[in-house]
Amino acid sequence: MTSDHPVRQPLPGRWEQLFADLEAQLAAGREQDARWDVAELTRAERSRVRLVDRLRASVGSRVRVVTGGGDAVDGLLVEAADEWLLVDLGVGRRAVVPTAAVRVVEGVGAHVAPPATRTASALGLGHVLRALARDRVVASVRTEAATLVGRLERVGADHVDVALEAPASRVAVVPFGAVLAVVSR
Repeated sequence: MTSDHPVRQPLPGRWEQLFADLEAQLAAGREQDARWDVAELTRAERSRVRLVDRLRASVGSRVRVVTGGGDAVDGLLVEAADEWLLVDLGVGRRAVVPTAAVRVVEGVGAHVAPPATRTASALGLGHVLRALARDRVVASVRTEAATLVGRLERVGADHVDVALEAPASRVAVVPFGAVLAVVSR
């Protein structure tokens, strides 16, 4: 038995166009998924970046560091450690700023330094203050309560003694947590 109705033949290339369109849609979806994955991985990686790692990558840059007391330290970032920053203020003056006192930093780039060595990470604020005391440095110790001018004397585990210039022969004890900056004179 033969049919009197002719069999419809598909238009040449119609199936090919349909499959090409489906493949293009799949490729676009895969590309969009890949972009989303890259964005998610980037966000996840950025979430692990510490401020000190960005600061270490910015050593040599001019920065403005605003501390908890609202005071600003402006200069060249010389060193950045886990517990402190060293800023060259010019004219032979330098400031040590505890990272715990930092509220805002301007001038930091987007780059990130690799993790610090174990030795560098171990150099805490006490180490720096002991070096200043050993060198008999006269400094301004800034706190929210006052700015104390004198020689750093004894440095304990969590505090520093400042032999005040005025009134002479008086010693002020400052907990590390209260220090906003130590500026050489």
